[in-house]
Amino acid sequence: MKKIVILCIAAVSFAGCTGKKGVTAVAEDKGVLTKSAVAEEASVQLTEVFTSEIEPYKENDITPAASGVHIDRIYVEVGDPVREGQLVVTLDPTQYTQQLVQLKTVEDDYNRLLPVYEAGGISTQQIEQAKAQLDVQREVVANLKKNIEVRSPISGVVTARNYESGDLFAQQPILHIMQIDPLKVIANISEQYFPNVKVGMPVKLAVDIFPDEEFTGTVSLIYPALDPTTRTFKVEVKVPNAKRTLRPGMYARTTFDMGSKEGVMVPDVAVQKQVGSAERYLYVIVGDSVAERRSVKVGRQVGDRVDILSGIEAGEPVAVTALSKLFDGAKVDIKKD
Repeated sequence: MKKIVILCIAAVSFAGCTGKKGVTAVAEDKGVLTKSAVAEEASVQLTEVFTSEIEPYKENDITPAASGVHIDRIYVEVGDPVREGQLVVTLDPTQYTQQLVQLKTVEDDYNRLLPVYEAGGISTQQIEQAKAQLDVQREVVANLKKNIEVRSPISGVVTARNYESGDLFAQQPILHIMQIDPLKVIANISEQYFPNVKVGMPVKLAVDIFPDEEFTGTVSLIYPALDPTTRTFKVEVKVPNAKRTLRPGMYARTTFDMGSKEGVMVPDVAVQKQVGSAERYLYVIVGDSVAERRSVKVGRQVGDRVDILSGIEAGEPVAVTALSKLFDGAKVDIKKD
């Protein structure tokens, strides 16, 4: 009887061991359950956004040529519009008046000597000296007149006034004038887009203070040299501002349309980043059963898809779920929708 019980226990134990091995074998044969998506060839729009500050198109400090003179009158206030050539400041005319009197004296002397020279009463050298003195005095008066009548070299708006009428002019500019229609934005663009940017191409402009408005400018100037440190080149964008909505100093985002190219797109969830490095990788499903780890170079994000610049071909399936369980060479089971 004891022999029969022992044999039964041994048989049960053997059967139990055999059963566990069978389950383990089945489990080992089962792959990681994942979904896949096919890498698709698609046209990728090349748009780049750059941040900068809005700047006046032109600006000028109103500063007389001479220092230590008194300001006679300032004709404009901060915020006033001015046009090119408009008289904005006059200086103390005392010195100008004195030199104007001196000019009259020199002119009278020359006019008195001229008939004497024609009659042979004085030499050619003497009349030439008188004429040279007259020319010098005329130039002195002309320069003084320009100095006491200060005019704006640009059309714009007064943004600073540092003196009052009657003040003694020192070093600080009397006025500061900015041209705010149009305005400009300077963008630093990566060297890869140098062939794409052309003078006259349209550029979209957005500012945070007016989130529902979009402004349009055009490329007005492309700097010919690149910055060797950043490998970027400067582009000047001219922005019309007839309504004076935009102001210098505002933060802006400029969007450049660089055209399009053919690319290979995959869902962005398929791309993983290697911890501790800049490497990006994904898993390509080979033969519907094995995951192959591929390092890839990632380009532009478009919605929920990303452009793969290298590492995968169009038509190859990639894993999009259970990525944490995958490794190079892992067996997979493709989940059907």
